[in-house]
Amino acid sequence: MTPTVSVLMVSYRTCELAIRALSALEKATAAAHEMVIVDNASGDGSAEAIAAAFPAATVEALPDNIGFGRAMNHGARHASGEWLLLVNPDTEPVGDVVGALLAYASAHPEHGIYTGRTLHPDGTDDLRSCLALPTLRQYVSFALGLSTLGRRVRWLGPLLNPEELPGYDRTTPRAVPAVSGCLMLIRRDLFTALGGFTPDYFMYSEDVDLCARAHALGAQPVLVPEAALRHLGGAASGGTSPRKIEMLLRGKCTYLRLRWSPGRAALGRALLAAGVGLRAGIAALLRRNSPWRPVWRARRAWLAGWPAP
Repeated sequence: MTPTVSVLMVSYRTCELAIRALSALEKATAAAHEMVIVDNASGDGSAEAIAAAFPAATVEALPDNIGFGRAMNHGARHASGEWLLLVNPDTEPVGDVVGALLAYASAHPEHGIYTGRTLHPDGTDDLRSCLALPTLRQYVSFALGLSTLGRRVRWLGPLLNPEELPGYDRTTPRAVPAVSGCLMLIRRDLFTALGGFTPDYFMYSEDVDLCARAHALGAQPVLVPEAALRHLGGAASGGTSPRKIEMLLRGKCTYLRLRWSPGRAALGRALLAAGVGLRAGIAALLRRNSPWRPVWRARRAWLAGWPAP
């Protein structure tokens, strides 16, 4: 029997989380599905443990860690479902997230790409399941430190922190510019037409890139509020460590290199550097141990973006 949806997951040293997330998804949904898990060279027995826990699943153990998007592309090659559901291992479904997404997608197939709400452990929305496409306005706000203020002062969020779309009503279905790869349902034929994730990215911004290219093919990503996951966040990339911030910035700079004109991309990178320098400088003046200080010292590496594969 051909599954309706192929659940795709990439694991890197997140064995216990992956098994828990997949078990919860299986228990919560009645939809015909298959599971495809790609292990990014964890080297800790993760692939074997996941395969033992889910004998019917396809588990591919890669010899090297190739990052999120490239590993998802590997997983998609094993998928046979009409729909691909991308989900992170550090998540927990709230109800039947698979069924909720499939029900909306079946009724509104024209969107092509769907997400739900990703929640903090306390149940509040973490504002990370959907986001804006990059703009100079976003980067000016970051360079001046205003995005941090917009994150802390709720009513200023829509003006000063546009990247996270804090003014969006997440209680009703609505079109969004881009969705996170943490929770993404996409038609398999659309994923194939896009060539999957652009392989230039190791981690971060590959989902924004995919959505930007999907818009060009007529897709319109949409938020489905009935579908929700609790999201721990950063389990495979170091939480809010300097390493994770550098990876986020590398992803952003890769997007600028690939999707913006050279002059506009150079301005975008300069604004990102200014924002990091501002935060590092303030931390140094206050003698605070801030992750922005080592990120600033590493700016030459992340400003170059991810190296081409």
